[in-house]
Amino acid sequence: MSFALDDTIAAIATAPGEAGLAVVRVSGTSAIAIADRVFRGGAPLTGAAGNTLHHGWLAGDARVDEVVAALFRAPRSYTREDVVEFSCHGGSMPARSVLALLLASGARLARPGEFTLRAFLHGRLDLVQAEAVAELIGARSESMQRAALSRLGGQLSREMRAQLEALADALAEVEARVDFAEDVGGVEVPAELVARIGAIGGALRAHLRGAAWGRAMREGVPVVIVGQPNAGKSSLFNRLVGEDRAIVADVPGTTRDRVSATLEREGALFTISDTAGLRETSDGVEALGIARAHAALEDSAVAIWVLDGSRALDDADRAIAARLAGRRVLVALHKADRGEVVSEDGVRTLLVPAGAAGAAAESVAVVRTSAVTGDGVELALDALARVAGFVAGETLTVERQAHTLESACAALDRAAAVGAAGEPGEIVALELREALSALEELLGQRVSDDLLERVFSRFCIGK
Repeated sequence: MSFALDDTIAAIATAPGEAGLAVVRVSGTSAIAIADRVFRGGAPLTGAAGNTLHHGWLAGDARVDEVVAALFRAPRSYTREDVVEFSCHGGSMPARSVLALLLASGARLARPGEFTLRAFLHGRLDLVQAEAVAELIGARSESMQRAALSRLGGQLSREMRAQLEALADALAEVEARVDFAEDVGGVEVPAELVARIGAIGGALRAHLRGAAWGRAMREGVPVVIVGQPNAGKSSLFNRLVGEDRAIVADVPGTTRDRVSATLEREGALFTISDTAGLRETSDGVEALGIARAHAALEDSAVAIWVLDGSRALDDADRAIAARLAGRRVLVALHKADRGEVVSEDGVRTLLVPAGAAGAAAESVAVVRTSAVTGDGVELALDALARVAGFVAGETLTVERQAHTLESACAALDRAAAVGAAGEPGEIVALELREALSALEELLGQRVSDDLLERVFSRFCIGK
């Protein structure tokens, strides 16, 4: 990717298709001059003030379209360059005709993400904020939108810069001890400074706890419904997703193939799949469905075990419990409208080892449900995020950010460990410099051309 900033670029900034308006954007040192070559308004744009709107026509040999030109003068624009945005009539032909006119007048077609790349190169955005632009455009839920807006507003960047400054101060102290060892009594790092390094690592690692949540918002959490035939799996599935997607019948083994639907809950996307009831069968088609149910369970992050709570547990239920042991499980004690025979504690003991606490205990939830009355359905949906182990807060929805932050945390952990062990300051400084480099890469203060190409090639043309 070329990072030349001395040319002028243009592109259609709105999605294709029929619409009331389309926007064509032109940015660069000659943006206003190029616009004036084709704009026919009350006065030339060259003499107009920035942040103003101008009505007119675009024309070459003939009129192309009636437009409104929005003029932004550097540095008060998205790219911090001179920018003109033409609002023309929607549809594919008007916008394409306007773009063709601008390209014929001296502009170059922008590459994917090149407007935002220029905003980054001119210092209007850091790399985290630039990636938030793409995340905002691709948001599929309100939670994804809120998270992207938070990062675009600089919340995560400010926190990262604060830790970067603290890390730079710690590194300076360690290097000073190495340089003036005789004056300070040795090259070892004092306990107070080791503690500060550990605190920086802890503050950064807190953001990594939101990485799984961010991944769930972006990709969705695979959830599979399992249980015996006629436990009410398909009925509960339909209740959970809010529509009749799966066939419901009193005949055992009705569900043969996997049926899936996606829903949003507590800020995350969940892809829930109904599967065949787990049992021994001689029916070849049903056996194939059961095999697919086992495969779906292996690929899932959370299992919803639908258990008929109106009858006593049997050996088949215990076999399913053994299959689910150690997994994240939401137990739906179903058919609650018919009575409560199975106790919540009794089911929990099948899945959680005696005396287990913390993550092991929190990975299992038990809720009484009824597809007939709808009781417990909302509680079951609320429990999904808790069982999945997510905690809402500042999230990392970009894999690059999580990977880079993990590298910084690992280097800080090593620095604190060798410092606490009394190793020379040179070794501690080496690890701190690696952590500092990772944070600088995270924010885009130190990046390669290859990294910028990977980041901005994911953008659409025109942004």
